[in-house]
Amino acid sequence: MPLLQAPEGLVCGVDEAGRGPLAGPVVAAAVILDPQCPIKGLNDSKQLSARRREALAIEIRAKALAWAIAEATVEEIERINILQASLLAMRRAVEALATPPSQALIDGKHCPHLPCPAQAIIGGDGKMTSIAAASILAKTFRDAGMRKLHLLYPQYGFDRHMGYPTALHLQALKEHGVSPVHRRSYAPVARLLIL
Repeated sequence: MPLLQAPEGLVCGVDEAGRGPLAGPVVAAAVILDPQCPIKGLNDSKQLSARRREALAIEIRAKALAWAIAEATVEEIERINILQASLLAMRRAVEALATPPSQALIDGKHCPHLPCPAQAIIGGDGKMTSIAAASILAKTFRDAGMRKLHLLYPQYGFDRHMGYPTALHLQALKEHGVSPVHRRSYAPVARLLIL
C-alpha cells in the first residue's frame, strides 16, 4: 500500500532510532518533504536494505525542504529513561529545523512537547512519507555513529549489531564487561554490573 503524503502546509515527520539497543544514543530526525520533489521508495527504514536506506538518506537530504537530526545521550537515557530521552531527541530535531513546521507527525503513541501542534501516529513510519523519511535519516545517522563507536570499542562488534542485544553482543558483554557507552539501566547490562 503506498504511503500517504502529509497534509498541506509545512508538516514535518518525526521518528527515532535506537530505543532497543543496549549501547549508544537514541537518535531522532525531523523532515519536511517538498511536494514538488517527490522521493520514490520511501518506507519504514526497517523494511529497507542498508544500501537502499543510505541511497534514500542522500536523496532526502538533497530534496527535503528542511531536515534535522538530534540525539539524546546515554547519560540522558539513564537519567530520564528511554521514552523521555526519545521524546527529548525528537523535540531537539524539530527545534533544529531551519524552517519551523506548522504541524508535526510523530511515529508512535507519544508526542514530545513542541512549539507546533503534533499528532502521534502508531506505525507512522509505514504510513506517512515524511515519517518514513525521518526514520531513514535517524537510522542511517545512528548506524554511522555506532560504526564510529566500534572504532573506540572494537571488542563489542557495534558495527555488526549497532548495539542491539544480539547473541554476539551479549557474549562480548560477558567477556569484556560494560563500556562507558552501554546503558546501565537496561536489564542485560544491569545484570552484569551486579555480578
